[in-house]
Amino acid sequence: MTEEAKYTVIGMRNGIEFRTYEPHVLVSVTVPGSFELAPRYGFSPLVRYISGENRGGEKIAMTAPVFHVAESETAHTISFVLPRGTSSVPSPARSELTTHQIPAITVAAVRFAGGWREDRVKQREAELHRSLASMAVRESGAVMFARYDPPWKPGILRRNEVLIPVDPATIPEL
Repeated sequence: MTEEAKYTVIGMRNGIEFRTYEPHVLVSVTVPGSFELAPRYGFSPLVRYISGENRGGEKIAMTAPVFHVAESETAHTISFVLPRGTSSVPSPARSELTTHQIPAITVAAVRFAGGWREDRVKQREAELHRSLASMAVRESGAVMFARYDPPWKPGILRRNEVLIPVDPATIPEL
C-alpha cells in the first residue's frame, strides 16, 4: 500500500475536514502549461527523481498524494511528498527540481471523486473559499490540489482533494 502524507483530523464542519499535516519533505518542479496538462509535465521528472535520478542515486518509495499548486494560469508546481523517516534527502540531479522541508500546517480540505477537469476542481475550490468565509476562517496560504490515485484508475473511484491552509486560531469550535 502506498504511504500517504501523515495528518491528524482536528474536526469537521459543513463537509469540510480540518487537519494538521506533520512536517514533511517535498520534491517539486514548476512546469508551464494548462491546469489539466501541468501534472503530466511535472510527473515525469519527479518519478525520475524517486527512481534514482538524483545525486545519491537513491531509489525512494512513491507516496500519495501528488500536490499541485497553480502559481499562475500557465505555471504550476507539482510535488511528491517524500516518505516519513527519509533520513537524508538526496539532491536533485536536475536543476528544475527542488527539495524543501515543510513545517506542520493546518488546512481545510474537501474531498471529491472523479476526473481532474479544471472546471470541476475550480468549482470545489470556490465552494471551499465561500464556506471558509462564511465561518470566518482565515486562509493563510496558497490553494493546493491533491491527487491520490494513478490516472488509469476509473474516474469515479479516484480520490481528489482541495486543500487551503488556514489559521488554526480562526477555526470555529468543532
